[in-house]
Amino acid sequence: MTDMTPEQTTALNERHRARMERKKAVIDAKIASADKEIGIIIVNTGNGKGKSSSAFGMVARALGHGMKVGVVQFIKGALATGEETFLRRFPDEVSFHAMGEGYTWETQNRERDIEKANEAWAMARQFLSDPAIGMVVLDELNIALKYRYLDVDTVIADLLDRPVMQHVVITGRGASPELIAVADTVTEMNVVKHAFKAGIAAQAGTEW
Repeated sequence: MTDMTPEQTTALNERHRARMERKKAVIDAKIASADKEIGIIIVNTGNGKGKSSSAFGMVARALGHGMKVGVVQFIKGALATGEETFLRRFPDEVSFHAMGEGYTWETQNRERDIEKANEAWAMARQFLSDPAIGMVVLDELNIALKYRYLDVDTVIADLLDRPVMQHVVITGRGASPELIAVADTVTEMNVVKHAFKAGIAAQAGTEW
């Protein structure tokens, strides 16, 4: 700020210190009360960019903590992505399975999409039953559920039956109410502005 007297600056700084002190007390109390440690279900949904990007950021974080990670990509798989290429460098830590055949408007074959989704869920179920896997990423699972390629009750039953300390990250637009109900953390990403609307093609490193 400009044109403040030394006395005004001192008063402003003191008010800020007092406000942060109160805020710290509230946050410290919340942290102290959050004493449970358990695997959680995280759902990233919404029409905005960043759902899968966030999931793969969590994969990097999990690897930094020495966890093993299982990744199953629904829908995606027709084109190689940067995250797949990168994570395949760590075969002992990451088991990566891109099991879709492309976007639904490209495949145009519901029976085939259902078949591929069920194959992908069979792979996911293996991860969800393995206590050695600390994190499971189910990329674009929401889309497979939205189009009813998979039975939501079966999916939820398998999610709830997983090892107690295993984290699951689920991405895709249009998360089902049933999935949101059992999730621990749900984030809806909204579009403010996207380069594609301005005619800019998807770029390596930012979109795939």
